[in-house]
Amino acid sequence: MQSFFSKRLTLAIIILAVFAVGLFLTFRAVPKATPTSSPITKSENATSTHSILGQSAGGRNIEAYTYGNGKIKLLFVGGIHGGYEWNSVVLAYRFIDYFNADSKNVPANLTIIVIPTLNPDGVYKVTGKEGRFSVADVSTNSATLASGRFNGDDVDLNRNFDCKWQPQSTWQSKTVSAGTSAFSEPEAKILRDFILKNSPFAVVFWHSQSGTVYASQCQNGILPETINIMNVYSKASGYSPSTTFDAYSTTGGADDWLASIGVPAITVELKTHQTVEWEQNLSGISALFEYYK
Repeated sequence: MQSFFSKRLTLAIIILAVFAVGLFLTFRAVPKATPTSSPITKSENATSTHSILGQSAGGRNIEAYTYGNGKIKLLFVGGIHGGYEWNSVVLAYRFIDYFNADSKNVPANLTIIVIPTLNPDGVYKVTGKEGRFSVADVSTNSATLASGRFNGDDVDLNRNFDCKWQPQSTWQSKTVSAGTSAFSEPEAKILRDFILKNSPFAVVFWHSQSGTVYASQCQNGILPETINIMNVYSKASGYSPSTTFDAYSTTGGADDWLASIGVPAITVELKTHQTVEWEQNLSGISALFEYYK
């Protein structure tokens, strides 16, 4: 009888020991939570995050870098024409470096969002790189550079937005595809959805090459606030202000769609397709920051 109870007791002890070890290993194996966006820096005055907004027609990431946590949101977008205007992408990354270097560069009442390129397919055509690239990566072949204007579907993204959209539009003397409908392209949808969700106070697009700050407009004309920020950026940067783009007729522009939904937007054109003009644009953006303080 005693041998029987001893065996039962020993078996119970073994079961309890196995249970305890299993419980310890289970809790030890629980992974730490992974954030949906990766933090870059954190400080007392500002936070910074890097996010993937979605993928291009060619399956490449469209990224956003967000700085600060103020109530007034300003959005800056480079490279809507991809590798054809690769210097606008370099400029956007230069601003990312500027904000990463010191969180105090972002005023406390602002949230700054930078999308370095809305057209990573076009950048890849010209540089062979995804994400950041160097000037040495840029093709010097004129045909390759021209092809870099378009996304993976060979659509001009700056003709794919819902302001006077048409299936075919114009670039210089060329007829270009504007997609099968307004917002048919994933890149345009990503920007549309991001703006509708985040409601920026103003949007700045970086392009090249006319050395001009253009005001956006759709059927209802130019928003008064658009005129204000055009003049602020223009005066500080030294670029010429213009309320109209009359070099040739365009339809479906991203900035013009923003005008149609009541969001002030300007297009800043660099002077060439090769120069970044950092100091001029730093002056322009700093003036905008001061305007919105």
